[in-house]
Amino acid sequence: MINNSSFFCSWSGGKDSCLALYRAIDQGGVPSYLFNMLTENGQRSRSHGIPREIIEKQAESLKIPVIFGSGSWQGYKEEFISVLSEIKKNDTNYGIFGDIDLEEHREWLEKVCSSVQIKAYLPLWQEKRESLVKELLDLNFKAMVISVKDDVVAKEYLGKIFDWDMVQDFKNADIDISGEGGEFHTLVIDGPIFSFPLQVKPKEKYWRDGYWSMDIGLK
Repeated sequence: MINNSSFFCSWSGGKDSCLALYRAIDQGGVPSYLFNMLTENGQRSRSHGIPREIIEKQAESLKIPVIFGSGSWQGYKEEFISVLSEIKKNDTNYGIFGDIDLEEHREWLEKVCSSVQIKAYLPLWQEKRESLVKELLDLNFKAMVISVKDDVVAKEYLGKIFDWDMVQDFKNADIDISGEGGEFHTLVIDGPIFSFPLQVKPKEKYWRDGYWSMDIGLK
């Protein structure tokens, strides 16, 4: 579908955006940018709270330039479209997203992308959770849990690598193993499209807006 076409990847730093990127490259797409939205002060990713320097280190390992937007949730759409307009100027035709089955979000993505003549492409769309997780782990992607929804996932999982034991724990607890509803968030630190693994160190755990998160830094 995207063979030989230039694309940007909406990059959260987590496992699903990473698997979507992997598939887009595997299908012959040509990555032009990673695109990450930051908070108003430009220091952390808005979705996962990942420090900017770590997103930049992922981009370095992936050998793909990263472009940032920043702003409040209130101004999110306007800033998102503004960055897309700049991306489009470099003849980028597709936007890659890691969504699985949130229809409302897909509609939003398609709308904002089409406003600047970019086509939204969701490589993981409506696939079974188990098969996506199996693909991720079989490919030897390493994803660290960095945020969990309070009263849904225990904070003891923070800092642990997402693996089959964790998947089984989540299944037993009736937790979405892909975390599509925001049950947990991850940071990918290694995998087949990385040129080197990220060396990260855990910092303090903190609670904010219904989530337990683990701050992280580079070693």
